[in-house]
Amino acid sequence: MDEIKYNSSIDYGTPKSQSAKQVTLTIDDREITVPDGVSIMHAAAVAGVMVPKLCATDSLEPFGSCRLCLVEIEGRRGYPASCTTPVADGLKVHTQTPKLADIRRGTMELYISDHPLDCLTCATNGDCELQDMAGAVGLREVRYGYDGENHLNSVKDETNPYFTFDPSKCIVCSRCVRACEETQGTFALTISGRGFESKVSAGNKDFLDSECVSCGACVQACPTATLIEKTVIEAGTPEHSVTTTCAYCGVGCSFDAEMKGEEVVRMTPTKDGGANHGHSCVKGRFAWGYATHKDRITTPMIRKSIKDPWQQVGWDAAINYAASELTRIQKQYGSDAIGGITSSRCTNEEVYVTQKLIRAVFGVNNVDTCARVCHSPTGYGLKQTLGESAGTQTFDSVMHSDVIFIIGANPTDGHPVFASQMKRRLREGAKLIIADPREIDLVANSPHIRADYHLKLRPGTNVALISALAHVIVTEGLVQEAFVKERCEWDSFVEWRDFVAKPENSPEALAEELGVDAETIRAAARMYATGGDAAIYYGLGVTEHSQGSTTVMGIANLAMATANIGREGVGVNPLRGQNNVQGSCDMGSMPHEFPGYRHVADDATRALFESAWGRPLSKEPGLRIPNMLDEASEGNFKGLYCVGEDIVQSDPNTQHVTHALENMECVIVQDLFLNETAMFAHVFFPGASFLEKSGTFTNAERRISPVRRVMRPKNGYEDWEVTTKLSEALGYPMQYNHASEIMDEIAALTPTFRGVSFKKLDEVGSVQWPCDDEHPDGTPIMHIDEFVRGKGKFFVTQYVPTTEKVNAKFPLILTTGRILSQYNVGAQTRRTQNTAWHPEDILEIHPHDAEERGVKEGDWVGIASRAGETVLRAKITERVQVGVVYTTFHHPESGANVITTDNSDWATNCPEFKVTAVQVSRVSQLSDWQKHYKTFSEAQIAFAGKKAEAVKVS
Repeated sequence: MDEIKYNSSIDYGTPKSQSAKQVTLTIDDREITVPDGVSIMHAAAVAGVMVPKLCATDSLEPFGSCRLCLVEIEGRRGYPASCTTPVADGLKVHTQTPKLADIRRGTMELYISDHPLDCLTCATNGDCELQDMAGAVGLREVRYGYDGENHLNSVKDETNPYFTFDPSKCIVCSRCVRACEETQGTFALTISGRGFESKVSAGNKDFLDSECVSCGACVQACPTATLIEKTVIEAGTPEHSVTTTCAYCGVGCSFDAEMKGEEVVRMTPTKDGGANHGHSCVKGRFAWGYATHKDRITTPMIRKSIKDPWQQVGWDAAINYAASELTRIQKQYGSDAIGGITSSRCTNEEVYVTQKLIRAVFGVNNVDTCARVCHSPTGYGLKQTLGESAGTQTFDSVMHSDVIFIIGANPTDGHPVFASQMKRRLREGAKLIIADPREIDLVANSPHIRADYHLKLRPGTNVALISALAHVIVTEGLVQEAFVKERCEWDSFVEWRDFVAKPENSPEALAEELGVDAETIRAAARMYATGGDAAIYYGLGVTEHSQGSTTVMGIANLAMATANIGREGVGVNPLRGQNNVQGSCDMGSMPHEFPGYRHVADDATRALFESAWGRPLSKEPGLRIPNMLDEASEGNFKGLYCVGEDIVQSDPNTQHVTHALENMECVIVQDLFLNETAMFAHVFFPGASFLEKSGTFTNAERRISPVRRVMRPKNGYEDWEVTTKLSEALGYPMQYNHASEIMDEIAALTPTFRGVSFKKLDEVGSVQWPCDDEHPDGTPIMHIDEFVRGKGKFFVTQYVPTTEKVNAKFPLILTTGRILSQYNVGAQTRRTQNTAWHPEDILEIHPHDAEERGVKEGDWVGIASRAGETVLRAKITERVQVGVVYTTFHHPESGANVITTDNSDWATNCPEFKVTAVQVSRVSQLSDWQKHYKTFSEAQIAFAGKKAEAVKVS
């Protein structure tokens, strides 16, 4: 039997079945064979027979309420709903009979009798399922008048900034309610009332104030104009679409940019998107307006001094000025006096040409990336233990997990589409262990989900926790020794086993340090080791520590010891924060590695790139960002090419960063907006948004997905073209006509990308590396038969407490994180209506700590550390523990990184953002830093012809 070829443009009414058993039935005299478990409606759609429907859609489980999809089955009484009736061998089904036509018309007549007849002026005219079904059933008149009770005067809810809820057009099909439950897992919507009084309700609140997270699932599911995007109301129905990839988090959702000419009308999640399967979050679905925001800089600018006003110039003048300054600096100060920074927001192709420029044209390896600032311990730790610097699974693997262990991650805020899939598995019965100093939403605010264990450890003690868990697994005989003997280096295991078995690594010995009850640790360890297929998911709460690399290796040790690696449902899974963190590392953004994680000192690798690029290349590792800044402060590093990154806001110890930039003679910033780093720049190259470029992103599961240009760049060029123009001005032409040619070069020089091309991505949608001759279709699950390094290697993970200590002067620990509505430094999301949910960063503080300091809800509080101080508004909550305070870092005027120190991971220099000793006190005015920032930023933005918004404290 040939496999069914599904068409993503068709709604099959009910979901597919994964059953291997085949069933043959007859539908309208056509014999059709389908997998057992599908509905008659689904089987009919596969056969090309579209049964009328309103409450059914193939992204949701069958519901059977609209009564349009009734069919006749020979030998059975009545008219069963085809959406809820499963197929069976030998069934003879009729979907079109006079009686069925009569029933369907009568049903549709009832719907229309309580529905506004404003089709010609309705925003969904021509794109409305109710309208389509009225035509499909042949409805030509409505016998019932509007004299009786109806819902036509129901009041609209316009509170949500992105969509409208018009209950007068609601047919109470429950698709929005079911989408909120099944797809998103928020359960924000319900059907309240009974009979004629039935209506969709957001918990008896308006949408903005409800539990709704604005993921768009309800809007996507609605078959009428009840829930509709405001952009569609304003702009009208789209006339064509282009499939591309979201430029926000590391999930890498596929979207259809629905267009009118070059205007985006809406972004809808692609049904067959490999990472998101038709789901989305508020950022990807709605927060794309920044691409056309008035703050966009679209003309190049130059200036001699950062105290001078900006001068708008043409591209040639800006490129030539930048090239001449870089050349001058190298002649005056030496070749090592310049370098560059790539960004995890850029495409693979843009990152590749930037690091190529730095290595082949600048002649140095002084290239670094924000990916090191967040996830370099992942690359180091997984490379050492497993042999590959990436996560082991596909996102879909979580649906096979029996135990899910989340440490140092907040998926519902940071990776919401994957979190929805994870929550679905948890509702099906998977067990949940969370290790986090704070009560994340999965602990505090997830309906129908309960964390079996919340290990509320103190910030900075991750390694101690991993050691305590390992101690239980080893001393209670829970190690899978057969797996270890077959797949791992036995000597390394024995050394690790003997280490973690020591009494000082027991839960009892470490309980006080951790702040977690010993028996709770033991129970969690047993669950992970014996509860079935167990998967570990972690984020920046693991990596952004002084022992980030140690924790990653410890996590890999646990997975190997319990045989939880190399198949579906298990693995070690880093949740990358930005859209292309994985890709920026893959493309050689680290100062010691070429693309594909090959060391610059390796003669064969270097010879390969020298041959391809036609230039001699340095074998000496270059400077990381902290080294560049240190050298700049000392007067030795003078020129920086910064593409798509904002180190002033995102890197630790802001005062040190700004001092270093002030010491440089040529800072080139390439970005969409005049960001915080651009305020210290001498050249500004306007960048292109993801809607204006072609390329690829690589998400957290190693999935390479296409980014397709949907409009012309507002600055005139895609970002890779700007970099190649700079290269040409420096005497090294890069002969590319399209981003696809850059990927061809990447594939030719990088073994894990050998089989990747734009042509392949057009054919299959996306592919997970390694994609090569051995794995032409990609590699969803890593390390199945053996580890990439051959035998897995265990590492001793000695707990070394951070040097950042609390004391009488700084008695609290500050830790940081993200929030759903905002993204990273906020440059994009702050320029959208997402600010309705998060207009400012706030400081969460426990009631006990607040009372000690006389702090009340909403008070302005000063937060002082050894590095600096800032002022935020207080939120009193028990989600943080006593002695710990928490904030986000999305608004530059908040100055979160003014107070973080320059402590970093011992192996990778990844900053220790998650542990800063602070004191909190009530204040009545901005900090000195904020006052300086306000004055300086207003002046800088005025230089560019913009108006700054003042930070107000009342």
